[in-house]
Amino acid sequence: MSGGIEAAGDIATGALIGRAVEPHAGESQGGGHEHGICLNCGTALIGDYCHACGQAEHVHRSLSSIGHDLLHGVFHFEGKIWRTVPMLAFHPGALTRRFIAGERARFVSPLALFLFSVFLMFATIHSFSGELDVPNKASATPRQIAQIDRQIAEASSELKKAEAEHARKEPGIPDGDLIAARSVLASLQSARSAMTVSKDGTGGPTFKEVDTGWPSLDKGIEKARENPGLALYKLQSSAYKFSWALIPISVPFVALLFLWRRHYQLYDHAIFVTYSLAFMMLLVVTLTISGAIGVSGGLITLAALAVPPLHMFVQLRGAYSLRKRSALWRTLALMLFAFIALLAFCILLLVMGLME
Repeated sequence: MSGGIEAAGDIATGALIGRAVEPHAGESQGGGHEHGICLNCGTALIGDYCHACGQAEHVHRSLSSIGHDLLHGVFHFEGKIWRTVPMLAFHPGALTRRFIAGERARFVSPLALFLFSVFLMFATIHSFSGELDVPNKASATPRQIAQIDRQIAEASSELKKAEAEHARKEPGIPDGDLIAARSVLASLQSARSAMTVSKDGTGGPTFKEVDTGWPSLDKGIEKARENPGLALYKLQSSAYKFSWALIPISVPFVALLFLWRRHYQLYDHAIFVTYSLAFMMLLVVTLTISGAIGVSGGLITLAALAVPPLHMFVQLRGAYSLRKRSALWRTLALMLFAFIALLAFCILLLVMGLME
């Protein structure tokens, strides 16, 4: 129950934040009656809004007005969503091109939709998937330690046999068995050196001290070793707060695909990236809900693998007026760039989460 309430709060928050960056263009502004002066700046009013500061003529002064403002912010924002989301899903290229060309009143802006999608995605994951569990750090029992010690002893014996066999051969001849035996022993010894057992006999694998040369990061790693649950919470919180970083990380990669087409500016690529990221997050929401209601895991996996590249292809072709072949190779390149951007984002989250 509490998870549902928190999810509803996240969704409403996302809508209100999206609304905060979404202009009122294209919506009804009132009846146009003149009414004295602006209560905010003192300018004579011409219509329902002050032409100097933008404040509305009518000011709510009741407790119910708080609920009205909440519903107004969410549902007026939602009004544009019913036009924007179908376009984003089925005609993403046309949506991107029309927004860049200046058709703004009909659609939710990319940034507003992105912010709403971020909150909706995290709220959905939290509601249907729950919190991520931290595996117990104390997982290596004395029996497991003894087992790897026996394996090391056996590998040492095999190495001695290989060395004796190699000594009987002609010098200078490579010996694959000797190389393999040394490699196996080295791997087992490395794994054993990174493990320990707690005093109560229920200890688990513990990694050695890490020295990156970056004091703040080293301190964060040390805290993560002591309290992995808190570290995971910080990483989730960082993903929530720094999701916007995906946009500046991704834009240069898209720009690389159009270096010789100078009439496309970074602004165009930013609109493309922001709408694309919003769609991918809404796709995560859809797949998460599908899994929760019992849709086949195979179908969900197929959709997760097939829909993103197909959407990229359609959006690239429509937004940049590309031919099929040109859009196809750019889609393949963009998939690689997306993986690199996601990896860079994960590294950013890891560093920022541990340093907090």
